[in-house]
Amino acid sequence: MVARSRRSCLAVPGSSEKMLDKAQGLPVDQVFLDLEDAVAPLAKPQARRNVVAALSTGDWGDKTRVVRVNDVTTPWAYRDVIEVVEGAGGSLDCLMLPKVQDAAQVRWLDLTLTQLEQALGLPAGGIGIEAQIETAAGLVNVDQIAAASPRLETIVFGPVDFMASVRMSSLAAGALHPHYPGDPFHYPLMRILVAARSHDRQAIDGPYLQIRDLDGFRQAAARSAALGFDGKWVLHPDQIEAANQVFTPSQEDYDQAELILDAYQHATSEAGAMRGAVMLGDEMIDEASRKQALVVAARGRAAGRQRTTWFTPPDR
Repeated sequence: MVARSRRSCLAVPGSSEKMLDKAQGLPVDQVFLDLEDAVAPLAKPQARRNVVAALSTGDWGDKTRVVRVNDVTTPWAYRDVIEVVEGAGGSLDCLMLPKVQDAAQVRWLDLTLTQLEQALGLPAGGIGIEAQIETAAGLVNVDQIAAASPRLETIVFGPVDFMASVRMSSLAAGALHPHYPGDPFHYPLMRILVAARSHDRQAIDGPYLQIRDLDGFRQAAARSAALGFDGKWVLHPDQIEAANQVFTPSQEDYDQAELILDAYQHATSEAGAMRGAVMLGDEMIDEASRKQALVVAARGRAAGRQRTTWFTPPDR
């Protein structure tokens, strides 16, 4: 499984050539070129052509390139998959499948991609899948969905459609409910996270629609980052910097994680007397500490953090 950095995942309407061009120069980890909700039904055929052209001729740098197709119950999904992969499969990292209800829908996409890769001479299994959970049924089946395909890289929360599915009485998508004393999204977020991690997938939070409310966006992003999510959708360039910051460990946390790894490696070696637990400053560290430090260090490295402190073995 490719562990791609997905701190910021930019939504780009496939119907807008201007936005497709602009997105190539923005500092996001991932772009997803949208053929679903951001594109009107009559504009979908042209949007497919725009997306193929943008992938084939554009300069996306090291961004993860994703196309969100329409959901499998619509009349557009099949043509989305066929035309995008036939036209730009070699320039595509993943397809995002929205409104996933059960594992069978993911398996359909997996099989279709396998046949296309064989027919087009593309690397087997080279195109990944992102599954978007947006309904009550999808959340109930998220464990099976997470296990449905080795291509599956991420589970994505779609708060807007989810709110409609459970009949939540608020129009503030992705934000806290003014009349609810807690976090109405805690359960679906944690449910998705646990399913994703149990199958070694990434977990991505969905959009915050109030694009001018950067404080609200940062609060929502910090909530999902605190749970352990890998990143969040951004709908506007103004949200990008906040997403990248929130999902990047602080310099202090990154340095501490690297120190824990070094200290524990030394402690368990012959030079460190092969101890299973050791003091690092005022903190007792052990194997559990190492596992958590690996998570923080990996995220810091992926975000380009550089160490500023180094471990010095104590005198014995």
